[in-house]
Amino acid sequence: MEFSKVIDARYSCRSYLDKEIEDEKIQKILETGRLAPTAKNTQCQKIYVLKDKELIQKIESMKGMFNAPVALIVCGDRERECKRFFTKQSLMETDLSIITTYMMLEATNQGLGSCWVCYFNEAQTKELLGMPENIDPYNILLLGYPDENGTPSPRHFERRDLTDTIIEM
Repeated sequence: MEFSKVIDARYSCRSYLDKEIEDEKIQKILETGRLAPTAKNTQCQKIYVLKDKELIQKIESMKGMFNAPVALIVCGDRERECKRFFTKQSLMETDLSIITTYMMLEATNQGLGSCWVCYFNEAQTKELLGMPENIDPYNILLLGYPDENGTPSPRHFERRDLTDTIIEM
């Protein structure tokens, strides 16, 4: 799909078909995330791929996981994080956001719906999945084939005017 069409087609899907995603599509999404840029190329990500619906449903979140057949738990490895030189601020959150965005766009390119979830119990997820001490869950990217109720919310189409977001100097 042409890149601008991918951008136009992407939305937060909140209802999925009970249909398995082909492994080739999942691998392509993960490979796209692997190629995403990270600060100093530290590649701080660890991504847990959950395909077990019961396990996905055990993760405490605001509204469940919308019946998604796959959940990518995007985590950061504190042993690989990069920090800003002057302020020592961690860049891991930025890196993981870029990686998730790349994967989300590739999911759209593969004909799948996705939803970026930040409202979930990180400590419970870490314990549930037996994550090591240095690994912290940052977000969840749900994947699946959208069902007829998986359409964009009306707010998806509300965008500020470009002139409201740009400051030229």
